[in-house]
Amino acid sequence: MAGPSANGPAGVGFAFKFIATLIRPFLMAFTRQNWRGGENIPPGGTGVIVAGNHISHFDPLSFAHFLWDNGRATRYLAKSGVFRVPVFGRLITAAGQIPVYRESRDASQAYRAAVAAVKAGELVAIYPEGTISRDPALWPMVGKTGAARVALETGCDVIPVAQWGANHVLAPYSKRIRLLPRKTMSVVAGPPIPLDDLRGRPVDSTVLRIATDRIMAAITAQLAQIRGEVAPAERFDPKAVGLPPVGDPKQRPQEEQPEEQP
Repeated sequence: MAGPSANGPAGVGFAFKFIATLIRPFLMAFTRQNWRGGENIPPGGTGVIVAGNHISHFDPLSFAHFLWDNGRATRYLAKSGVFRVPVFGRLITAAGQIPVYRESRDASQAYRAAVAAVKAGELVAIYPEGTISRDPALWPMVGKTGAARVALETGCDVIPVAQWGANHVLAPYSKRIRLLPRKTMSVVAGPPIPLDDLRGRPVDSTVLRIATDRIMAAITAQLAQIRGEVAPAERFDPKAVGLPPVGDPKQRPQEEQPEEQP
């Protein structure tokens, strides 16, 4: 375990340190930290995927805070629109964050960038759900296969991380931030997901689904421990109830589902 460090990981570029210098004191002042499982985060220079649940637009901050305190800088896969925000977009680009071009011809660029980052010994954080959970109780949903695909191509470990508390600061798709009273950010990292039996096999849809289900099961089990509750027997699937792939499900009309083609 790297151990908590206000200075953060070594070898981090100026842009990332600048962002951390601004954000970490803010988080220390307005949130409480309940960090567990830091011993499962590999040391700097080890390429790894860290896969977490997504519960709020605030949780990338607490997620990155946990990893920073445990000796690692985070390379996020973030939606491309964030990179067009004045000043902030330039900062996160300089900090090495990876844009995701959803539903476009450029969508594969994020995958290639994630593979390259892992091979270069970096930590890449991925939300397998692809968006904030639409489960009514914010349990992890059915996962997408990107994290599994990167792990199987590179041979790196996947560390499951569950988090809870950021949703109390900023509810899903809300614009109202509630900093006071201070909320506890609980973030727990588990041991690497067992994937050795899948390595060396053709990376087809069956293998990717098995690996992804293992990742989501581990995240869900850890979240159940944090919350002290029993998780649903089946994970929520937005497609099954006709929700659009991204955005606030309460603000957008349900899309008609095309008839299944033979």
